[in-house]
Amino acid sequence: MMKTTPSDLSIELYEQPGHLIRRAHQIAVSMFHEELGRDVTPVQYAVLRMLQDRPGIDQVTLAERVGLDNSTTADIARRLEAKGWIVRELLARRQRSLSLTEEGTRVLASFVSGIHRLNGRMLDSLAHDERSDLIRLLQKFVHIHNDQSRAPVRSD
Repeated sequence: MMKTTPSDLSIELYEQPGHLIRRAHQIAVSMFHEELGRDVTPVQYAVLRMLQDRPGIDQVTLAERVGLDNSTTADIARRLEAKGWIVRELLARRQRSLSLTEEGTRVLASFVSGIHRLNGRMLDSLAHDERSDLIRLLQKFVHIHNDQSRAPVRSD
């Protein structure tokens, strides 16, 4: 029988995809707040962007499109409504239709330059082909493992 040593069992932390993805997320959120401030979170921004693209979408479909569970989406919607950025209207079967308000549209428009700066900061240190490779590989990873999420993204 072969004897194992601690080095045989160790896995380099900085070569583990899960750890690197977690760190990348921490960095991305920190950079997001540096550019856009703390009035909006990255998830709230995603909800606002989806409502810009799909005005009047119901809350359950919104959750499926953004990759959130229904209770988190409801909480975010209440917060955004309290800020005056969205309006929620009751539909049949207790569903809610969500739309941006004029204030929400204005606020979202005010984020555009910050989002461009953020994306630039995140990608500028990479070569042009590395930028497209990173985005392509992240999209592929998310697509392949979508069903492993507790809130898989569902589309048309």
